[in-house]
Amino acid sequence: MSAENCTHDCSSCGESCSSRTAEQTSFLADLAPESSVKKVIGIVSGKGGVGKSLVTALMAVRMNQKGKRTAILDADITGPSIPKAFGIGADGVATTPDGRLMVPAKSLEGVEIMSANLLLDKDTDPIIWRGPVIAGAVKQFWSDTLWQDIDYMFVDMPPGTGDVPLTVFQSLPVAGIIIVTSPQELVSMIVTKAVNMAEKMNIPILGVVENMSYLVCPDCGKKINVFGESHIEEAAKEHGIKVLARIPIDPNMAALVDGGRIEYAQAPWLDDAVKAAEEI
Repeated sequence: MSAENCTHDCSSCGESCSSRTAEQTSFLADLAPESSVKKVIGIVSGKGGVGKSLVTALMAVRMNQKGKRTAILDADITGPSIPKAFGIGADGVATTPDGRLMVPAKSLEGVEIMSANLLLDKDTDPIIWRGPVIAGAVKQFWSDTLWQDIDYMFVDMPPGTGDVPLTVFQSLPVAGIIIVTSPQELVSMIVTKAVNMAEKMNIPILGVVENMSYLVCPDCGKKINVFGESHIEEAAKEHGIKVLARIPIDPNMAALVDGGRIEYAQAPWLDDAVKAAEEI
């Protein structure tokens, strides 16, 4: 940001400049004293509709199946979809007996979830908030929620590089991010945007996951590139990051998400992504 455009509010800026002092560089929000989260991993993309929520949910499911205490912070405040994938309705959020902290919802298999949809009377009610309010809600989901002994927290980010991703990167101790994209020509631009923001914020990049990568013919087993040839390998090589997974188009997966049964999905393609998260 140029000097004439500087707002002198470092908490709303991702730039590293001479005005930022050592005392100003940390905006990490504190957890409640009763809470404990060991690793925070962000799931990001430069655009919407590529499957961040699916990857977030599947990563949490896989870690939970490995015996890790797992949580999801749904930071996509205006477009939350995590609760539906886990079959959790908009029943309101419980609080601790003293009323100080929100208690996350828990899936059938024990994944802890905090999402804006849980605060609504109906999950179809729109959330019509301005950016600063949305960013504040994300910080509250981190600081004002009872996260007990969480080994891995996955943060489902909204697309782009605006208020919420900036808030997450500055306020939460993000150990690394996974970039999600799709096999289209603009994949290089999407990945580059996410990489550039992560580098500016000094956030490690675990790798990239390509969703909707191909379709397996149910008759002959041939892989069909529905969206054309993938460019993910070239984009990853350009930025020196790993391709962690290529997820196929699977109608059964869509049915499990729509039916709130994502925890019973098989996702062998995410083995490398899970390993990368474990090795942080």
